[in-house]
Amino acid sequence: MQHISVQKNLKIYSKYLNRDLVYDIILPSDFDAQHMHKVLFMNDGQDLQALRMEEVLQNLYQNNDITPFVLVAIHTNENRINEYGTAAMPDYKNRGNLAGKYNQFIIEEFVPHIRHHYHTSTNQADNFFCGFSLSGLSAIDIVWNNPSVFSKVGVFSGSFWWRKRAYEEGYDDDKDRIMHNIIKSGHYQQGQKFWFECGTNDEKDDRNNNGIIDSIEDTLDLITELENLGYKKEVDIVYYEVKDGEHNQKTWNEAMPVFLKWLVGK
Repeated sequence: MQHISVQKNLKIYSKYLNRDLVYDIILPSDFDAQHMHKVLFMNDGQDLQALRMEEVLQNLYQNNDITPFVLVAIHTNENRINEYGTAAMPDYKNRGNLAGKYNQFIIEEFVPHIRHHYHTSTNQADNFFCGFSLSGLSAIDIVWNNPSVFSKVGVFSGSFWWRKRAYEEGYDDDKDRIMHNIIKSGHYQQGQKFWFECGTNDEKDDRNNNGIIDSIEDTLDLITELENLGYKKEVDIVYYEVKDGEHNQKTWNEAMPVFLKWLVGK
């Protein structure tokens, strides 16, 4: 039986964020510091226990479902609403105003730190990111902005409602959803692949009263923007909908094996 190795509450100081950030590492049983491993960076890493990640990974390795990789789980704190978001701009309430600095921390400080200490692969094809809700928005934004660094991204219940304008201020789907506009103004990046999860009970909101909850509609619309750039469903994009799935770690835990098999499956 393979046994994963867990290292918790490690720290790195960020000059960009002007604070210490805590992270956890889960290493595969055959981890060898001389071998360049694939690596998954995870936002909201403080939720590893709620996501039951150790159990998920142990089962997948035991069943020989996935290839070995290093999981790096980055904790957040009371700065979450400021550091997660889109680097290009904050939302209409100035939330995400430190997302650009968080992006710099990841690329210039954290990725090099992990590569140095754990000898993880420098190949784009072996570097991945994932996140949940607002941290899922952050994850796709980081991957999108850094196509030479990351190849695959997983977004669980992504906050794709992130917008320039409040609903009561003349909000328009086409003009005001920030991540959709970032994708729309971008271009196809070789090697990038996307995995999206939504639960049918993610929320109750349906701003245009068309019978589709906003989280699902915003995700499907984002997929359409990716398709418009040349990404293909099932090849470059996977959409996984959880019937009765909710906006919580229990649902994300249920979806996690599906994501990891897509990410590093045998």
